[in-house]
Amino acid sequence: MTSTTEQLSSETTSVTLRQASGTGATARTVQLDGRQVMFLSLRSDDDGDSPGLTSADAAVLESGVRTATEKRMPIIGMISTFGPTVDTGFEAVVGWGRVARALGQASGVVPILLAATGPVVAGPALLLGLADITVFTEDAYAFVSGPSMVESFTGVPVSTTSLGGSGAHARSSGVASMIVADADAAWDALSAVLSHLPDHVDALPPLIETDDIVDRPTDEAATTIPDHPTGSYDVRSIVRDVADDGEFLELRASWAPNLVTGFCSIGGQTIGVVANQSQALAGAIDIPASQKGGRFVGFCDAFNVPLLTLVDTSGFLPGKDLEWRGMIRHGAQLAFAYARATVPRVGLILRKSYGGAYIVMDSRYMGTDMMLAWPSAEVAVMGAKGAVEILHRKASPEERVQLEADYDARYLTPYPTAERGSISAVIDPTETRRALGAAFDLLATKRERPRHRRHDNQPL
Repeated sequence: MTSTTEQLSSETTSVTLRQASGTGATARTVQLDGRQVMFLSLRSDDDGDSPGLTSADAAVLESGVRTATEKRMPIIGMISTFGPTVDTGFEAVVGWGRVARALGQASGVVPILLAATGPVVAGPALLLGLADITVFTEDAYAFVSGPSMVESFTGVPVSTTSLGGSGAHARSSGVASMIVADADAAWDALSAVLSHLPDHVDALPPLIETDDIVDRPTDEAATTIPDHPTGSYDVRSIVRDVADDGEFLELRASWAPNLVTGFCSIGGQTIGVVANQSQALAGAIDIPASQKGGRFVGFCDAFNVPLLTLVDTSGFLPGKDLEWRGMIRHGAQLAFAYARATVPRVGLILRKSYGGAYIVMDSRYMGTDMMLAWPSAEVAVMGAKGAVEILHRKASPEERVQLEADYDARYLTPYPTAERGSISAVIDPTETRRALGAAFDLLATKRERPRHRRHDNQPL
């Protein structure tokens, strides 16, 4: 049976731009679902006896990236390399740096989708971090400094898998957008992502064929949120009920699971979804969640993908360790990404939306075009218990119970916020798909010209 990657190697409709000896670097244009893409391949020998990344290989990859940028073609790459070795000379080190520069210049111009299908070691591992989407096969691994170097520096032995295996990059580092079985599955995964993206920055995402009517009721979504205010639920079930044909392509599912990101479509229009997940950390925002959301929002904004933000969070996760690790700096990444986004943006408050998290999760004051809410929405500075503890410190336990009930009835509803214009409309949960479809249809012609500047200074 011929694999997808083998078919690409002998694709009659493809055009090979350059090919190098050694590890087998190639750059070729191929047809993918009727679209022309630049396919890059870099493969080391399975036994590791190849010379690693050579300067010739790097030249092939650099040429392919620059051609894709000039011709406005998406980039899909399969990488497996042991990196530059001592006997390949300094030119190999310079070579992957040139590839990195080319990818940096292509970023935001064309989608960059890479797959790690084996070892990706040393400097070339950083190329994975430059990609918009990175898929790992189960047996792939990637690291800048290998186990022997880590042990010599720290004195702690570590295995290849625990240091840079696909699981580590899916759960801990956030490098892996998805984990798949093999190279063929990686190609399918990257193809699925590309189906939601345009060819380049000046094009719109393709429409996705569907027979799912926009006006159908969302009965499952309406019954998802528990009656108890602290009960958890899977926000992905709401996304699937709203989406065309119940399909949702989730990215980085295992990293920062308290925030869900991915693609769906509504009425055939691709939508990028950012949603608080109450099943993890009660949906609170921590450093990884802010990084994950900020990166995804920026990605969607770069390629004209409208954004849907589903809000249910009590705020930023408190903790001394988080503050010392830079909660201020990293927490600003999500706010910054929304603040500079120019694509159509619609928000929906499902339940809790408190304090600073209300602002950060694409509120009207961050520039969202439309903010909707379910009747279950609670929009306030904080919850009733915390507010009463601050405002009525001397109250008895019995008095606090009544005060909390009064605060809940008066403030923890969407209607006072709607009266002030912070919420566009309070909608029936069963009408969610219809309301979102109408909102994105209304915003389809939105065009916002960014302020001219050399570039912004994103918090990192």
